Amino acid sequence: MKKQLELRNVCKNYEMGDSVIHAVDGANLEVKEGDFIAIVGPSGSGKSTMMNLVGALDLATRGDIFLDNVNIEHLEESELAQIRGKKIGFIFQTFNLIPTQTALENVALPMMFQGIEKQERIERAKELLKKVGLGDRMEHLPGELSGGQRQRVAIARALANNPKIILADEPTGNLDTKTGEEIVKIFEELNKQGKTVIVVTHDDELAKKARKIVRLRDGRIVENLKYRKRV
Repeated sequence: MKKQLELRNVCKNYEMGDSVIHAVDGANLEVKEGDFIAIVGPSGSGKSTMMNLVGALDLATRGDIFLDNVNIEHLEESELAQIRGKKIGFIFQTFNLIPTQTALENVALPMMFQGIEKQERIERAKELLKKVGLGDRMEHLPGELSGGQRQRVAIARALANNPKIILADEPTGNLDTKTGEEIVKIFEELNKQGKTVIVVTHDDELAKKARKIVRLRDGRIVENLKYRKRV
């Protein structure tokens, strides 16, 4: 498989008064096209910081991050925004949906920023909502949906611009067990369809579905193991 993403000696530090917090400390990681990776570790281990670095939401203090052989640490914010919009789909624990917009409008929104015509945006948003089992909830506001339904809307939105990589930060963290299992199945299906999936999670069942587990402790990768082959 082709190498898609690489972290080389990546560090992210934060100054807290007289102290320096090493949120990510010398991380080295390779991600290949079609990987399904779970980033695990205790609270404060650096998981979400690493996710932000991988997703070009933040820049490293030191080190290099390559996406499709381009060092994103050397790019301007406008270029990073284009990468986030086209190549990466984000899914958050708190869903981050716009409460005054319908499910359909939430899913269509990212396409507007890529200059896609309105009718095409609407048709693709409908298609994606049907894909995640919400064909009958398109005109509902987020407040009218269950937690699982809101997460499905968030997944559909992440797929809006057909990104190569899906990044999910605790995607099952606010869901009950049954709903969480349904969301995990969606990630498995997306991976089988060729999407690279990277999840930060405390959910052991989700982690077990990944093909590779990366374990963090105190900002360092302490374990990087292949868990299973795709079935």
